[in-house]
Amino acid sequence: MFPSLASSTPLFILSSPASPPTSIAQFLPPPPVSCPSSLSRRRVIPGPNPHPLLSLPSHSTTFPRHLIRCSSMSVSESTSTTTQLRDSLLYSRAYWVSESTIAWNVDVGDDSCYLFASKSATLSFTDDKVRGEDVKIKLEEDSEGLPENVTEKFPHIQDYLAFKVPPGLDTKTLLKCQLAVAALNSDGKCTNATGLQLPGVLDELFSYNGPLGALFFEESVLLYLWAPTAQAVRACIYRDPSGGDPLEIVQLEEVNGVWSTEGPKRWEGCYYVYEVSVYHPCTLRVEKCHANDPYARGLSSDGKRTFLVNFDSDRLKPEGWDNLANEKPEIHSFSDISIYELHIRDFSANDHTVPPEFRGCYLAFTLQGSSGVLHLKKLSDAGITHVHLLPTFQFAGVDDEKENWKCVDTKILEQLPPDSDEQQALITAIQNDDGYNWGYNPVLWGVPKGSYASNPNGPCRIIEFRKMIQALNRIGLRVVLDVVYNHLQGSGPFDDNSVLDKIVPGYYLRRNTDGFIEHSTCMNNTASEHVMVERLILDDLLHWAIHHKVDGFRFDLMGHIMKSTMVKAKDALHSLTKERDGIDGSSIYIYGEGWDFGEVAKNGRGVNASQFNLGGTGIGSFNDRIRDAILGGSPFGHPLQQGFATGLLLQPNGHDQGTEAVSECMLAVAKDHIQVGMAANLRDFVITSYQGEEVKGSEVLTHDGTPVAYALCSTETVNYVSAHDNETLFDIVSLKTPKEISVDERCRINHLATGVIALSQGIPFFHSGDEILRSKSLDRDSYNSGDWFNRLDFTYNSNNWGVGLPPKEKNEKNWPLIKPRLADPSFKPQRVHILAAVDNFLNLLRIRYSSPLFRLRTANAIQERVHFHNTGPSGAPGVIVMSIQDGHEGVPGLSQLDPTYSYIVVIINACPTKVSFACPALRTRTLKLHPVQAMSTDELVKSSTYEASSGCLAVPPRTTVVFVEPREV
Repeated sequence: MFPSLASSTPLFILSSPASPPTSIAQFLPPPPVSCPSSLSRRRVIPGPNPHPLLSLPSHSTTFPRHLIRCSSMSVSESTSTTTQLRDSLLYSRAYWVSESTIAWNVDVGDDSCYLFASKSATLSFTDDKVRGEDVKIKLEEDSEGLPENVTEKFPHIQDYLAFKVPPGLDTKTLLKCQLAVAALNSDGKCTNATGLQLPGVLDELFSYNGPLGALFFEESVLLYLWAPTAQAVRACIYRDPSGGDPLEIVQLEEVNGVWSTEGPKRWEGCYYVYEVSVYHPCTLRVEKCHANDPYARGLSSDGKRTFLVNFDSDRLKPEGWDNLANEKPEIHSFSDISIYELHIRDFSANDHTVPPEFRGCYLAFTLQGSSGVLHLKKLSDAGITHVHLLPTFQFAGVDDEKENWKCVDTKILEQLPPDSDEQQALITAIQNDDGYNWGYNPVLWGVPKGSYASNPNGPCRIIEFRKMIQALNRIGLRVVLDVVYNHLQGSGPFDDNSVLDKIVPGYYLRRNTDGFIEHSTCMNNTASEHVMVERLILDDLLHWAIHHKVDGFRFDLMGHIMKSTMVKAKDALHSLTKERDGIDGSSIYIYGEGWDFGEVAKNGRGVNASQFNLGGTGIGSFNDRIRDAILGGSPFGHPLQQGFATGLLLQPNGHDQGTEAVSECMLAVAKDHIQVGMAANLRDFVITSYQGEEVKGSEVLTHDGTPVAYALCSTETVNYVSAHDNETLFDIVSLKTPKEISVDERCRINHLATGVIALSQGIPFFHSGDEILRSKSLDRDSYNSGDWFNRLDFTYNSNNWGVGLPPKEKNEKNWPLIKPRLADPSFKPQRVHILAAVDNFLNLLRIRYSSPLFRLRTANAIQERVHFHNTGPSGAPGVIVMSIQDGHEGVPGLSQLDPTYSYIVVIINACPTKVSFACPALRTRTLKLHPVQAMSTDELVKSSTYEASSGCLAVPPRTTVVFVEPREV
């Protein structure tokens, strides 16, 4: 996902109902109404209840949606005091932050403050008095305010008043009750009241580092569940994945918030469900919640039962599994990494060289002769080191039982016009019942998704997932998992997709100051600032690394996770060893989306893992600056806004980009941004700006004054020009370039954009299909657009352009721009174009890996060796010239890194015409066209020339060319 001005979670005004509410759900705000397209893929599981937080039992009434309003007021001013007090329990505006302190943003004046508790959740108000309590405790205001450790953990409440909780209370028992604080006047009447948020005190009293989940021993199976607010926990043990009565129902015993039981060895291979009796603030009742184990490692096909699976069992291990750590492709340095992003279903759903039963599944990666695997081998041989798989954990939105899927006959779709709206109508009619979704709807983080397995029950999904990892490693590719720890699909006590919020309600999910779940991710945000949330994340990462031998992790919306969590994750993973853990953790690379928005922006909930906070950690984050400069605008701007590669100033498309002077300035600024990005987006890298000033990367600014550069080392920057979000590279190029240019020219622009990324310092990242001109028929958000719009063709016969107007929900406003382009047959690439694109991409990779100079390991090496020419106000527009210098053995100065080349020059000509210019710094060099390009099938690039006497370079239009200076033999 990409940075955005995501709207904050709406507040609301509520007209007083004629009768008391049956559930707090009636008063909850909907998710944000204005999610950016790249975020809104997360709110996508429609059904009888579109808002998971609002789930109600079937007998409950629902509150009319049209009465919900956006406002910070909870009730109208005309509402009676009694009604206001009754409604106040729907909110949790006070925080029990430590055993001795409650924070509440209220001026009690001469009133007295009390804590009320009811084990059976019977708190109410009658005649303005609190009723139904089991315990009433007086609180005293603390004039010293909240302690520093509290305000550091909860910066958003740093100005709240502090109230002292008297010592000697049985706090741990109180925390299992319905709780409220209230201000009472001298007559004992309540003037203000609210519920409490408990994560602070739960962390202080119940933080735990012992065993959790299921543990297997020679004679027994042990279950452990962290549930400190639960009043009772039972485990229902089943023989089968669905149906039937429990074999037995076991009452768990509690010790300091951890519930456990010991069962016989015969439980292994069975299934279980927890029944948790717990007060839930969503309903103001003690509920019996039925939930999976948060530490589940296996599931039933319907996702409702946890599978008791022993990872030490040899039955789960493919042949040679225990030796896989020794077979993995070598990575000498993270700077050698290049990443190819791929969705499991996209990879093989359309591959007819794969047996039908394997298509879209884990096992498709094990077929050595399939078109897809042969393509991956080409990428691996050319240099790609890592395959990044979109979510592979258990997510909502796709039934794990394939027989329940619906589909559309592709023969019908193929007969429709390329600009028709009928394809999308047919696809969207079944989109929530087919086999497709990106998977950013997490239900359980630690279990492989069942729909990708041949049998979603039992151990099959685990075995086949491991076979996929093994097969990819054996063709030279390490595997990165896309992990989504920033949010969860479900919440509340009744949602089938809710797990964590049933076990410890109100703890795992981040809440706003009214006590409602934050939705800035367009789903239920999690709170890694809470100790046991962080622990669950760390344990889950270690599970995937140790038990599935995963080689890296990409963190979705990483900025919504705390920096401290990310640093601990990196340290924990890097501490793994082959000898102890069966995996070399030092080779595990982690990176993610460091966007800074929502409630966590500007460290609003603690120091978060945003781009600017991660400098010096070695954790990578996506560089959106280079993407926007290359393409133009942003994913949230006008789609016709042009950039460096798409014709800004040099070949206008008719859209108003401003005056010529404005366009000239924008192109020059884009060039500066790209140059900083090509130098790994280092804060301290110095360039000569378009104004002729020597400036650091951190002094080059975006349109809103944000520094372009944020990294302190090269591997903290992941450079990219396209990803699964938004339009594909070919599609966005086809939108932004003038309609009258040829498809040949658009293909060259596609090549040019990938060339910038491939030849930059830092980690290059490519979206699957960039190399085959992939199209999604201009769909900007294909998370739920089915196989039809997401097809990949590794036989190189089609790029999937012109398969109908993209789905209406996310694209309708752009249909007037899209329709004429899809209707025009000249826009569609032919097989010859796709083959040329593949060759170009492979050649770029071969060039990158032909010299260590393209993969410098330190910021100092980049600063010393990388230089940009053709800069300043006199520089030719649309042309970037980068040189990389090496030292010579035995000569003082730079050390020698490359035994083959002593000097490399990269020229990127985005102009629609050939350019020739003299570069004094390149005079008297012995530069030659890179051998890979000299032997390529691209006749244009082979026409590039260099003249030593003048340093004059001639580069064809829309071409990236590389010259090298070979060492003397």
